Amino acid sequence: MRKKTPTLLVAIAGAALLAGCAASSSPASAPAQAPAARAEPVYQCNADGARFAVGQPLTPQLEAAARVRAGAGIVRVLKPGEAVTMELNGGRLNLDVDARNRVTDVRCG
Repeated sequence: MRKKTPTLLVAIAGAALLAGCAASSSPASAPAQAPAARAEPVYQCNADGARFAVGQPLTPQLEAAARVRAGAGIVRVLKPGEAVTMELNGGRLNLDVDARNRVTDVRCG
């Protein structure tokens, strides 16, 4: 019967060497950390800030100014007879307009 001790020792030594290499974590070989995800801004609409728009013709500039002054993240323009969803969104400004495209009401939701 042949002795297998040298082969077994080489195998164990090789496994230990590989395990030691895998366990070490040097700064050069450490994986790069992904940058932290930026939190989306939280908007809370306050329609009082957009009341100035009532009675004015709706333009992109008026819409943007109303959104900013109300602290809203988005604006939804609601035209007469238009179907709308009923979900509430605290960061959304709703601008109701009439047939002549003049703002008749502002509200959040």
